[in-house]
Amino acid sequence: MTHLELKPRPSTHATDYVEFRWLMAAHACATLCTRVLFFWAPFAIAHEFPNAPLYLGYLGLVQAIPALSLAIVGGYLADRLDRRKLLQCTLILQLLCAVGMAASSLLHGNALLGAIYICMFWLGVARGFAEPTMPSLEAQIVPRLAAVSAATWTTIVWHACAVAAPLLAGVLIEGFGNAGPFACAIACACVAVMMVSRIAPKPHPVRQHKESISESITAGWKFVLRRQILWSTMILDLFAVLFGGAVAMLPLFAKHVLHIGPVGLGFLSAAPMCGALACALFCIRFPPRARAGQLLLVCVFGFGLSMIVFALSKNFYLSCAALFMSGVLDGVSVVIRKSILRLYSPDHMRGRIAAVNSIFIGASNELGELESGVAAHFLGLVPSVFLGGVATLVIVIGVAIFGTEVRRFDMRHPPHEEDDSS
Repeated sequence: MTHLELKPRPSTHATDYVEFRWLMAAHACATLCTRVLFFWAPFAIAHEFPNAPLYLGYLGLVQAIPALSLAIVGGYLADRLDRRKLLQCTLILQLLCAVGMAASSLLHGNALLGAIYICMFWLGVARGFAEPTMPSLEAQIVPRLAAVSAATWTTIVWHACAVAAPLLAGVLIEGFGNAGPFACAIACACVAVMMVSRIAPKPHPVRQHKESISESITAGWKFVLRRQILWSTMILDLFAVLFGGAVAMLPLFAKHVLHIGPVGLGFLSAAPMCGALACALFCIRFPPRARAGQLLLVCVFGFGLSMIVFALSKNFYLSCAALFMSGVLDGVSVVIRKSILRLYSPDHMRGRIAAVNSIFIGASNELGELESGVAAHFLGLVPSVFLGGVATLVIVIGVAIFGTEVRRFDMRHPPHEEDDSS
């Protein structure tokens, strides 16, 4: 008697796919590398120029220029080339930036400042290609059924490394000087390249129809603008982080408000990431599916309140608690926004849609650092963060009133796959 061979049902757990585990290992090492560099650069600038918040703001600008200008090109290439090889190239560029920044630590004054800016610029170039490529490759590794699991695990890995990196960097600087963090960053970049090489080559995405390069590049924007759920959540993240973020100013808060050293700064920098990590771990067991849109709005509103508390705090422990809560609330919103992006992106356009999303994220993060530096320069350190938190509250209220699809979004009823091309 012959028995019909039944095809096993795809797992809903992203970690059941071995190549997803390799990708997460590479993601972890790459995040450790960049976050250690992101910790050292503002720390070195604040140490060399303690009364110049604009110099910290410029760090965001030199990353934003290449990241934002190259993101659309990166998305186009991610939909045309081997995503695995493209990701490897971005990781190699990160490795070269780590080596360059290690050399810059031997300099002083304006020479140090210039060398840091150059290295951060090339890190922005790497990010401009990596951010559209990583989620596009991940979508080829795990099925749609595991989309929420993949988004949650990606968030967990990123935040776990973002927690560890500043703590590790602070301890290494305290114990070994500049050599410690750079040795760590270079080693992590090398491992990340090796992890990606273990992933098998993937087929190139199938084009739906022939189109010119200009049409292909703008297709991602057109698709996003037709979906209110996509552009409204991107705008919410853009302005909330643009005005509400305080991370860029942490070295100056540590020095002038809280009066702590590099280890204390490490704990301060790790606090929001630790909160986001705890939240992501909770989301693995209890994914935010029901009334996800309403939950997203509540969390971003709470994020703004946390920034207000941080701005007014003069106590190290209260400041850490406020930043921790901001991370918890941001962690929920990140999982929801990544799930929305994954569920509403057809495979042949994932790179370009992810590129549009990375532009919004880059504008909120890097340009947010510039905004923080300019605001602190003209308004003062504490008032700039306080008013940024108030602006975040106003933005959330606006999106809650006009963003009907956001309010109604519920991940218990995701879009059908055949709707992707609409």
